[in-house]
Amino acid sequence: MTQQLLSAFLAVAAGIGASLAYFFGTNWLLDRLAADTRASDGRYVSRENVRNAIRPWLFLFPALAILGVYLVYPVIETTRLSFYGRFGDGFVGLDNYRWAVQDPGFQTAVRNNVLWLLVVPALSTIFGLIVATLADRVSWGNVAKSLVFMPMAISFVGASVIWKFVYDYRGPDANQIGVVNAIVVALGGEPQAWITIPFWNNFLLMIILVWIQTGFAMVILSAALRGVPEETIEAAQIDGASGFQVFFQIIIPQITSTILVVWTTITIVVLKIFDIVAAMTNGQWGTEVLANAMYNWMFRGGGDFGRGSTIALVIMVAVIPIMIWNIRRFQAEEAGR
Repeated sequence: MTQQLLSAFLAVAAGIGASLAYFFGTNWLLDRLAADTRASDGRYVSRENVRNAIRPWLFLFPALAILGVYLVYPVIETTRLSFYGRFGDGFVGLDNYRWAVQDPGFQTAVRNNVLWLLVVPALSTIFGLIVATLADRVSWGNVAKSLVFMPMAISFVGASVIWKFVYDYRGPDANQIGVVNAIVVALGGEPQAWITIPFWNNFLLMIILVWIQTGFAMVILSAALRGVPEETIEAAQIDGASGFQVFFQIIIPQITSTILVVWTTITIVVLKIFDIVAAMTNGQWGTEVLANAMYNWMFRGGGDFGRGSTIALVIMVAVIPIMIWNIRRFQAEEAGR
């Protein structure tokens, strides 16, 4: 343990030292290469504009280099591999895309991803809004918010391990340690291997992500609710509006943009969902999703670079429109200020 802590400390120190050396070194070099000079006629020539033009790029270069190596290059290489065969050495044209359209496993993954997209963002946003609204009306609201937000601190794999115990099944004659089966048995029912039940097991996996993302939605929406002017609420109440009318006709319209941001952010998370499915079922019993299918084709069973890359591109193409919409909406809001 001590060795690991020492290694982590040295890594952080080396990173900070390298960053300081880079920025001080590049600025020193720039000042020398673009130093002010004197012309042949003795006139002083300032090169301050040159230095000011180059200096911001010295700060941006590390980030741009990392983005290029770890984002741009992988996208280009993945696109190239999607047109090649199993080992990436034989051009097959659109064969991988034809396979994707016709493959039952890929179709199941797409169907499940659509199901996740319909359920998880909606439930997470709704529950987050409910908690954010009601927690401010009770004295122990901050404690409730802390408890709801706590799952955000748990990794997806860690949350899956927790929920494996919730859904655990030990056989018909064994003592049930799973919470769900313990409740079922206490009520006189028969225990079930819940995550093996086709179709419905998808919803049981979705509950895990809803449990995690509700805290995120609650925090963002709680901040938005605090920004709603009290004057508009008081005016509506004076005019005789009920609590439901105030909430749906006064408050909701004023935080619609925040709700959409939360919705689309969770949607992007759902499109990339992998950890929960891999840890709970590994795509068995009809729970396959695109990210898990991509991983299986790319790295398991000898690997198939072509088909794995094709699925990866499908995920990327699905995310891009949402990101573009978010960026345009943000720009429109900034322009309207």
